[in-house]
Amino acid sequence: MDFTFTEEQQAATEAARAVFSGTAPDRVPSPALTPGAVAEDIDRPLWAELAAGDLLGLTLEPRHGGAGLDLIALCLVLRESARVLARVPLLETCAVAMTLQRYGDPGLAAELLPPVVRGELVLTVGANGRSGHDPAELAVTARRETTAKDPLPDGGSGDADDADSGWVLDGTQSAVPWAQVADWIAVPAHTDGGGAVVALIRPDQDGVDLAEQVSTNGERFAEVRLRSVRVDRRALIDGAGAWEWLRALLTTGTCALALGLGEAVLAMTSEYTGKREQFGFPIATFQAVAVQAADRYIDLRAMEVTLWQAAWRISTGADGALPAEGDIAVAKIWASDGIRRVVQTAQHLHGGFGADTDYSLHRFHAWAKQIELSLGPAAAHEEALGDLLAAHLLD
Repeated sequence: MDFTFTEEQQAATEAARAVFSGTAPDRVPSPALTPGAVAEDIDRPLWAELAAGDLLGLTLEPRHGGAGLDLIALCLVLRESARVLARVPLLETCAVAMTLQRYGDPGLAAELLPPVVRGELVLTVGANGRSGHDPAELAVTARRETTAKDPLPDGGSGDADDADSGWVLDGTQSAVPWAQVADWIAVPAHTDGGGAVVALIRPDQDGVDLAEQVSTNGERFAEVRLRSVRVDRRALIDGAGAWEWLRALLTTGTCALALGLGEAVLAMTSEYTGKREQFGFPIATFQAVAVQAADRYIDLRAMEVTLWQAAWRISTGADGALPAEGDIAVAKIWASDGIRRVVQTAQHLHGGFGADTDYSLHRFHAWAKQIELSLGPAAAHEEALGDLLAAHLLD
């Protein structure tokens, strides 16, 4: 594995920094002081800037108006977005778009992806299941809906596949980011045969009910309840591995968010401890403070190397001693535990100042807790890694 970024990936990073340079973490009310969501909608001006900077189509093919880059480039941009707590569903939109491009109906992809690149469509995904603990695809059932065909002139009947007119969804997906303002929601579901599929639905479809929820960091979430929701055949992505691919993108992207947020928090801590004095010296010069900060720096470097390992495995399809799911699990373990330790140490070293709602550290703490538990805490991924190790005995 080569950790050197390509010129295109470095250009994406520079473009992202330019776009996010005007975004302040405290541009919305504090989640600690707001009883509901901190905002009714995503940051639309920022979304438009991302589109103008060609960052929404970063990983899509040129035929859809994209730049044709890979997951690593997307993770670099997500890393920058987390540094400023950008209130946009960048990960969800890009992950769903990449899955539609790879596994979905070509006609639907040609219809939806160019508007996504232009910032005209917002996509999101229900990846937490009903409770956040069970596999998301088990929370919704998908069954075929068939319509009898008129007899053919020779007395025969139409082809069985031609009679397949769509699918019907039933179930509930909880904690779906920005479902109320999204144009399309990707919903994983399981079929009678035990397979996993991904359905694309509209929030205003018949049978779709959105119950208001608020995330730990104050963003608008929704519990998406589906009651006999009919999905056109082409809006159901049933290619082998489609849901697993989408979940891998989401999990790895979440690790990139954790890394960017953690780096911003450590930078805040370094600046504060370099200025805060006790006994006439900056507290950063005290051994107890320096050691704690150094430990968190090591956490961040471990989060970084495991993130790029996972993103590289997904992007290249390279072989390894374990499937790519193993690298993804390791990255998420480090991201969940590492970001928790980083923000806890930051709060400790800031003292009472870290709890001041006029200072932005508490906002990063809320986001860190949301990221830590998103798509499963460290313990869930440790269990998944153990299962992979048991199934693939290493020499």
